[in-house]
Amino acid sequence: MGKKKIIKKSRKIFKKKPCRLCRDKMESVDYKNVDFLNRFISDRGRIITSRITGNCAKHQRMVANAVKKARLAAFLPFVKIKEGLARRRPRRA
Repeated sequence: MGKKKIIKKSRKIFKKKPCRLCRDKMESVDYKNVDFLNRFISDRGRIITSRITGNCAKHQRMVANAVKKARLAAFLPFVKIKEGLARRRPRRA
């Protein structure tokens, strides 16, 4: 009878990033501070998740609401379109 090899799958353990806003002891996030909010927006204009930014749940909600307010007040764009790329229109048959 053959021997069976036991293969252990090792999972990488990631250390959670500390919340930048907790570290700086920020009470609230101002929607008019566009330079600060741009850190939490991708190049396409989407809000970056807390898993990537390292925000705690409380501050991620505050950032998301501030970004949404800034978009409505026209401080931030809803979608960033890259220059040089032509937008395709679907063909109608």
